[in-house]
Amino acid sequence: MKRKLNILLSLVGFFLVIPRVCAQTPKGYTELIGMALDAADSAESIEQRKETLKMFDSAFRQYPDSIESEGLYGASVIATALGEKDKAFNYLDQLLVQGRDEYGFYGWYHIIYGEAQEDFSGLKNDARWGSLMAQARFMQVRFMEQLKRSEEEFYLTKSYGKEEWSALSDEELYRLLRGDSQYLNKIEREYSLSFMVNDSTKTSFFVFLPQGYDPEKRYPLLFFLHGAVKHNLFSDFLTEEEVRLQCGKFISNSAAKSDVILVFPKGNKQYNWMNPDDGFFMIPAILRQIKQSINVDDNRVFVMGHSNGATGAFSYMMKQPSDFAGFYGFNTYPKVFTGGTFVENILNRSYVAITTDLDYYYPPKANDTLTYLMSQIGADYREYRYEGFPHWFPYLDESKPAVETIFEDIKARTRNPFPPRITWEFDDNKYGTIDWVTEAKLDPIETKAKWHSDALNFDITEWLEYNEGDSLIVVPVEKKAFDFPRASGKFVAEYADNTFRVQSSCIASFCVNISPQMVDMSKPVIIYWNDKLCYSGIVSIDRNFMLRNFQENRDRKSLWVNRICIQ
Repeated sequence: MKRKLNILLSLVGFFLVIPRVCAQTPKGYTELIGMALDAADSAESIEQRKETLKMFDSAFRQYPDSIESEGLYGASVIATALGEKDKAFNYLDQLLVQGRDEYGFYGWYHIIYGEAQEDFSGLKNDARWGSLMAQARFMQVRFMEQLKRSEEEFYLTKSYGKEEWSALSDEELYRLLRGDSQYLNKIEREYSLSFMVNDSTKTSFFVFLPQGYDPEKRYPLLFFLHGAVKHNLFSDFLTEEEVRLQCGKFISNSAAKSDVILVFPKGNKQYNWMNPDDGFFMIPAILRQIKQSINVDDNRVFVMGHSNGATGAFSYMMKQPSDFAGFYGFNTYPKVFTGGTFVENILNRSYVAITTDLDYYYPPKANDTLTYLMSQIGADYREYRYEGFPHWFPYLDESKPAVETIFEDIKARTRNPFPPRITWEFDDNKYGTIDWVTEAKLDPIETKAKWHSDALNFDITEWLEYNEGDSLIVVPVEKKAFDFPRASGKFVAEYADNTFRVQSSCIASFCVNISPQMVDMSKPVIIYWNDKLCYSGIVSIDRNFMLRNFQENRDRKSLWVNRICIQ
């Protein structure tokens, strides 16, 4: 019965009892229904349930024009528990035809999804239940058909003209792909889209396009990753209202004002961006899916999150940053939970951390130490501390300046896909790619190089926790900030004047991707590995490789024309 509260806990990822109502006279519909829902949550005896049902009836009778989904659902559950089937079906019939609620869901949604099958198990032997469900399913089918039509429209593009590509030289095809613009205008500005996780599992993601979206213009794109991944479920679809709530008070509006495409993916306990690793592929895969039909600025793609979502943003920076220009987190737990946290990997990108001093998720003193550590290695890392605020800071009015700070950074930041220097450490071959160094593989038997020292770490001696009285207290702990469950490999790579130099430790092989933006294709490319000459020669465009790279990655700015693999 705690349906609204459970939704909020799922969205925000905190454990706070939010009062439903404020004392006021006279009591309005919202307060009366809030009192009835609270009573329903605690009602155990028949008499208590009867009194609760009277409270619902009284609110409906006094305010017939205010009746909404949550009240009807709560009343129907209590009526079902009391065996008053006529009343229960009366409420459910009204619920069935309700319009969108504050989360954007129609009345039929509440009869099909969530806990309805359990809450109304006492009605299933009644013939009216079958009729009710048939009507709800019919409404669901119509709604999903409309979503499908909307999704098909989203992915419409101009013809590629692939039959004409064969007439182009390699250089002409390269220039064509770099300037690829097969995009069409879009009818809508908000889209709920499906995403296939695997052959049998799918979820959804939501896209907000700028109001003045012009298919001839390239737009920055921002992913917002939700928290509470262990408490979320995959969704057949997402609503604008639900997503705006999950993004906090100001993020969606700031994205709209800044002409930034905002993308909200939906994860669950198994497939997400934090732990386990099963769903880590999702954000890059969704990005490629969007790029098929939306004109995205490849050098201005960003990842932001709150709580578990901020941990996800931090993890993409540490494990797979190539697609992205920058990373942002509200109330981050700055740690990779699926392997080692190699802090120096931030030297390839940037992170803006919004922290609060009353955050049970990660303690202020640990944030102080991390910020100091980042400054010592020269990282592009900024922390903004807000005093007196809890973990759910982005859902409070006071978070507006922090959101503005982030969007100012987004406005000014651009990815360089061809950095002259890369430093990278990894402990899983899936994450041996960073910018122009790709597919690096670990050598498990090689001895560490002397310069390959242990990864940076520090001690955490205190944590914040809520006690039984819901007061925040300091608890002493003895733990390391990061875990390192596997042996790692590391490389430092540089290039200038057609010459690449790679220093590595515990690395068996790697590839160097080539772009005309990096080298003079008319001159030999030279590669040194651990000071030994490994390659010298003219590199030409590999047409098939270039096309495959473009079709797989949809990245026009880092369009690779060939690669040289060293082992």
